[in-house]
Amino acid sequence: MTQQNIQFNRNEDLNKREWDLISARLQKIYSGGGEKASAKQKEKGKMLCRERVEYLRDENTEWIELGAFAGYEMYPEHGGCPAGGVVTGIGYVGGRQCVIVANDPTVKAGAWFPITGKKNLRAQEIAMENRLPIVYLVDSAGIFLPLQEDIFADKEHFGRMFRNNAKMSAMGIVQIAAVMGSCVAGGAYLPIMSDEALIVEGTGSIFLAGSYLVKAAIGEEIDNESLGGAATQTEISGIIDDKFPDDKSCLDRIRYIMDKIGKYAEAGFSRVKPKLPNKNMSDIWGILPNERNKPYDSAELISRMVDDGIFEQYKQGYGKSILCGYARIDGWAVGIVANNRQIVKSKKGEMQFGGVIYSDSADKSARFIMNCNQKKIPLVFLQDVTGFMVGSRSEQGGIIKDGAKMVMAMSNSTVPKFTVIMGNSYGAGNYAMCGKAYDPRLIVAWPGAKIAVMGGEQAAKTLLQIEKANLKARGEIIDPTVEKELLAQITDRYNSQTTPYYAAARLWVDAIISPMDTRKWISMGIEAANHAPVMPFNPGILQT
Repeated sequence: MTQQNIQFNRNEDLNKREWDLISARLQKIYSGGGEKASAKQKEKGKMLCRERVEYLRDENTEWIELGAFAGYEMYPEHGGCPAGGVVTGIGYVGGRQCVIVANDPTVKAGAWFPITGKKNLRAQEIAMENRLPIVYLVDSAGIFLPLQEDIFADKEHFGRMFRNNAKMSAMGIVQIAAVMGSCVAGGAYLPIMSDEALIVEGTGSIFLAGSYLVKAAIGEEIDNESLGGAATQTEISGIIDDKFPDDKSCLDRIRYIMDKIGKYAEAGFSRVKPKLPNKNMSDIWGILPNERNKPYDSAELISRMVDDGIFEQYKQGYGKSILCGYARIDGWAVGIVANNRQIVKSKKGEMQFGGVIYSDSADKSARFIMNCNQKKIPLVFLQDVTGFMVGSRSEQGGIIKDGAKMVMAMSNSTVPKFTVIMGNSYGAGNYAMCGKAYDPRLIVAWPGAKIAVMGGEQAAKTLLQIEKANLKARGEIIDPTVEKELLAQITDRYNSQTTPYYAAARLWVDAIISPMDTRKWISMGIEAANHAPVMPFNPGILQT
C-alpha cells in the first residue's frame, strides 16, 4: 500500500469517526427534554414536537433541519436547552416548499431562551429572504424569566418576531399558525398576526395572561380553558379561525391550506436534469485531511460534489490560491469560489501557501462574483481559509485594496450565496469567503470545521505574551514549567471555542452536516431562493 493510500485511509477513518460522534450527539438532541418530559406530553394526548413536524411534512420528500445544535452545552445552570427548545427547517407541505417552526414543550415547557429567540428569527429571516410560506406549530410558555434581560427588550429579541410577522404579511408571505399547547402573553400575537390561526381542543390555549396572573392582577377567578381555550377563542372572541379535536386533524388542515397556495414570480435560475458526480462522493472522507494544516487538492473535492464532475474553471492560471468556476449541483447552475489548499506557484513564479488569499486571488474572485451576478448564477463559497497574506511584499502590493474589492463585490452580490465551511475559517478570510455576517442564504459546516479569528496555536502564543506582559508589569516572572502549563491551558480553552459545535450552538452556522449531504443542502437552498426575484446588482466602488 502506498503512502498516499495510507494517508487516504487515515483521513477517512478520522473524519468518519468525527461524523459518528456528531450523529450520536444529534440523536441525544432529538430526544428534547428527555423521556419523562415526553411521557407527560403523551399523557395529555399530544404528539411530540418532532412527531408533529414529521406528520406535517409530505411523505418521501427532503428535509433540512436548521440549528439542531442551537444551545449546545449552553445554559448548564438551567439544565440546558436542546436544539434551543424549537425545531426549525425547510421542507415540503402540500407540495409547497416552506419553513417550519415548532416549539418543543419538553424543553422548559417550550419557553424562550435567548438562543430560542435567535433561532426563531433566523427561520423568519430565511422565509423573508426566499419568500417561503412559514408554518408555526405553537406550544410555548413564553419567555424564560430567569434570562429575561437577554431575550425581552432589544432589537434582535422576542419582540422582533412579531415585527417580522407584520413585515412578512406586507410582503405577501403566507403564515399559518397552529396553537397546539400554551400560547401566552406577548407570544399570543404570533398566531393572530398570521394569515390563518388554528387551535387544538383540550390542549391548545391562547391568552395574554393566564388564570393565576388574572387573579393576581384584577382578582377574577377563572380557569385557563374558559379564559382562552379552543371554544372561547373560536366561538366567542373569534380570534382563532378553526378548532380541531387532536393534533393530527389540525396538521391535516395545514396541509390542505398549503395545497391551495398559488405561485408567485420566481428568480428563474437555470436548472437542467440532475446528474450525480462521476466520481465516488464518499472519497471526500479520505481526501480531506483531518489535520487542518495539511494541503490537499480542492479541485478533487469539487469534482465529487458537482454534476458529472464537471467544473469549468475561470482564470485557471491566475490567482491560484482560490479556485473559481462554473458547475451544476443537482441540476442547478452555480458559480463556485473555493479556497485552494495546494501549495502553488503564482504567475510570477513565487510559491503560495494553500488556504491563504493573495492579491491576485482576491482580484480574480471579485471579477468572478460580478460575472455570476451579471449571468444570474447563484454563488457557492467553499471555505478552507487561514486569512489574507501578510508581510511587506503583500502590503506593498495592495493586499488590503484587493481584499476590499473582493469583499465589496461579495457583499453587494444580489444572487443568492451559500457557504460551506469545509475546514479552516479564520480571520478576514471568513469575511471575504461569505461568512455569516455577509448574509449567505444558508451556511453549514463539515465535521472538521474550525472558526476563529486565528488558529489555536498562534492565538494561544499571542494570549500568553499578553499574560506574561501583565505579570511583568506587576513585577512577577513566570517559571518555564508554569509557562508551559499556562500555554496548554490557553490553547485548550481557545481550541474549544473554534469547534463546529461551538459555532453551531450560537447559530454562526445553520448546521453541521455530512459532506455527503452538501449537494442536498445547496439544491434545496437554491430552490428556496428561486421563489424570490433577484434585484439589480451594483458592486459599489471597486478600486482598480
